Amino acid sequence: MDWLKTQLGFSVLLMVAIIGVMMTLVAYCIYFERKVAAYVQDRRGPNRVGPMGLLQPMADGIKMFFKEDFIPAKVDRGLFLLAPAVIFIVAMIGFAVIPWGGQIEFASGRRVSVQVASLDIGVLYILAVAGLGVYGIVLGGWASNNKYAFYGGMRAAAQLLSYEVPMAMAILIVVLTSGELRLERIVAAQMLPESGGCWNLLLHPLGFFLLIIASFAEANRTPFDLAEAEQELVGGYHTEYSSMKFGLFFLAEYAHMITASALMVTLYLGGWELFPFSGRLGWGWLEWLNKGTAWPAALLRFGIVFAKIAVLIFVYMWVRWTIPRFRFDQLMRLAWKSLVPLGLALVTLTGVLVYLDRAVSWSAPCGNLAILALLWLRLSCSRRPVTGRQTHMPPIPSGGGGT
Repeated sequence: MDWLKTQLGFSVLLMVAIIGVMMTLVAYCIYFERKVAAYVQDRRGPNRVGPMGLLQPMADGIKMFFKEDFIPAKVDRGLFLLAPAVIFIVAMIGFAVIPWGGQIEFASGRRVSVQVASLDIGVLYILAVAGLGVYGIVLGGWASNNKYAFYGGMRAAAQLLSYEVPMAMAILIVVLTSGELRLERIVAAQMLPESGGCWNLLLHPLGFFLLIIASFAEANRTPFDLAEAEQELVGGYHTEYSSMKFGLFFLAEYAHMITASALMVTLYLGGWELFPFSGRLGWGWLEWLNKGTAWPAALLRFGIVFAKIAVLIFVYMWVRWTIPRFRFDQLMRLAWKSLVPLGLALVTLTGVLVYLDRAVSWSAPCGNLAILALLWLRLSCSRRPVTGRQTHMPPIPSGGGGT
């Protein structure tokens, strides 16, 4: 079993374990979402299959697996079958560069990272994987030979490509602040006193806002689920899908939520650090938790990361059952007229602070506050004053031939 003590062997074992955990979480995210929806709507939710309905995801999976697998006659069969696999695989491979728990040291003195792959361009890998998600949706919509599915695929392409711009800007803010493209070093920059010891959420709260909004759009979550709007497109890009191919689209959505939440935890929420500035306190148990190389410390760090992910997933679900869906023109206007200018302003601010060697200082949140105040002033000035209700009909111009 010495091969498990190498980085390659440990990474393979970790990859298998995380895939198993993610597949379980994907199934129970559906259960959790139905419970959140029931709580919002003042009802019980799943409560019949198993204790407290905990076996409901298994029942749903069995039902989906045994449903009739129908393929319409006029579809492009190869691309039609490929699309669900593409979107699911893309959603599952993003976790490979996420740092889950620092390092572990074996009795032999050899250390391994609790990370499947430590890439010099980890941030660029995440952006590349996020950009591939659009292919599965577009292929599914085009190959279905259905106008509703095609419209849904085109909407998804426009939406995902538009919201990748503010997402990239939100990530660029962190890259400029930390000076790193390795995700594990970005976590360390938020934790170690010599690197600032401050979460990026506190330095750039508007950057975190950009990233979470773009993540909603990238995952096709309400209020950005225009690609599958039932009122307009029947079901959107997956209208013609059934059985497990239909289920793969929804499993991919929840897998994307988990990966996006892990990315937000890594970039803005300090990774496995329990709370901000803990590295500056010098407490022994916090030092052991943040830097310890023993198995219990690594397991606790792993649990902290997943606890933060669970909180963000709850936010996804809370927003879905609270905010109504946008119109498509509103969705595009939000991206190009609001989020992109905001992202440009934040990137410019971060670049200036880096040049002045003030990237990790109170200047960053103060600059965010100033940008927010300017945005509020701009919105206030653009509102038209309400002049009162019109009580009379306008005069009808004379000389016309109509009645």
